[in-house]
Amino acid sequence: MRIPPLRFPFVHYRYLYYGLLCCSSLTHATNGYFMHGYGVKTQANAGVSTALFQDSMTIANNPAGLSWLATRLDLGATLFVPTRDAEIQGNAAGADGHYDGNARQYFLLPELAYNHHLSDQVALGVAVYGNGGMNSSYSNNPYAAFGNQGSAGVNLSQVFVSPAVAWRYQPQQSIGIAANVLYQRFEAKGLEGFAGFSTDPQHLSNQGADHATGIGLRVGWAAHVLDERLTLGASYASKIKATRFKRYQGLFAEQGRFDVPENFSLGVAYQVTPRLNLAADFQYIAYSDIAAIANRFDVADLQQGQLFGHGQGPGFAWQDSKIYKIALNYQLSPKLRVAAGYSHSNQVIPSGQTFLNILAPAVVQDHLSVGATWQFDPHQQFSVAYTHAFSQRLKGQQSIATPFAGGEADLKMQQHILGVAYAYQF
Repeated sequence: MRIPPLRFPFVHYRYLYYGLLCCSSLTHATNGYFMHGYGVKTQANAGVSTALFQDSMTIANNPAGLSWLATRLDLGATLFVPTRDAEIQGNAAGADGHYDGNARQYFLLPELAYNHHLSDQVALGVAVYGNGGMNSSYSNNPYAAFGNQGSAGVNLSQVFVSPAVAWRYQPQQSIGIAANVLYQRFEAKGLEGFAGFSTDPQHLSNQGADHATGIGLRVGWAAHVLDERLTLGASYASKIKATRFKRYQGLFAEQGRFDVPENFSLGVAYQVTPRLNLAADFQYIAYSDIAAIANRFDVADLQQGQLFGHGQGPGFAWQDSKIYKIALNYQLSPKLRVAAGYSHSNQVIPSGQTFLNILAPAVVQDHLSVGATWQFDPHQQFSVAYTHAFSQRLKGQQSIATPFAGGEADLKMQQHILGVAYAYQF
């Protein structure tokens, strides 16, 4: 597929597009497969961003925020260091053991965004960034006892290019809209032993990397009230119906379709004092609307012909994600601003569906973030953020069905996330 270049000062986006994919090969993000925050400053606030506008990456959170920012360029990079583990117990086929899914452990994710004011009312921007994606890589195949060979794992990477416009239609209110142009890549290996449960065994596993595209919209609203001390925000992103992964049409439900779920967020920020700002968000991600993610892995359904690749075929059984986030920012000095945040989400993986989710152990729920921004001259800033996704273990309950010799599969994950960013304000 040829991706046409997007013209913009200083940047050739086609190379950045490929660069994001080559650099990242993303691991699980922190909320299902979504990032806990887009932009390093947002990461320092545990993802709080719907009513807290700090840089041009607001395009990925609430594009209405462009109205409240100066013309600026933001560059950043985030290092993910996850630990993914699985354990199988009580399996009569001999699959018992501890499985380390960290054959690759370090993942780099760059980002870029720009905001430009055409007038006091209208701002244009563009952001290029990666979504969370999924990655697991088991040198010791946890499904080897069921006829699968070699190493096992999946790798899903998603990159967005999002041009945006914001309109300040009243002195204290703005709306924004961004196009979410999606490019995603997927690969699976070590699953060929499940060929008897697939509608297309030749396109189930070990087919190399495949690609898919799609487009959606994100719309946002923001308002300053109470003498601008209180900011309210709302953002909604439509479902992205992507083209199919044809090489894996025997794996994902609906003949290889893997769409991006719709999601929305509500936020509030309050300037308590000239130095202290408190903010909070609620985010909802509708995983249950995506068959490849939401369908259950049920042996009874397999026996009735709902095989891998079928419209009602097995998926990861993820539930909708509900995330609560709080953050504070404090101006320590004219040049130094510090931040901290905490977020909590429900568990998206049911305890009875851990067996297939060995490939996608996105079980973390709690995240603590800290960060700082240094304004080293009137035009330039440097920011840093660290997030710890606390270790979470999900114990399986009746998770391995009788045809796979029973027992339980337990999942475990934690993450360290370090981001750095540079900004130039014109």
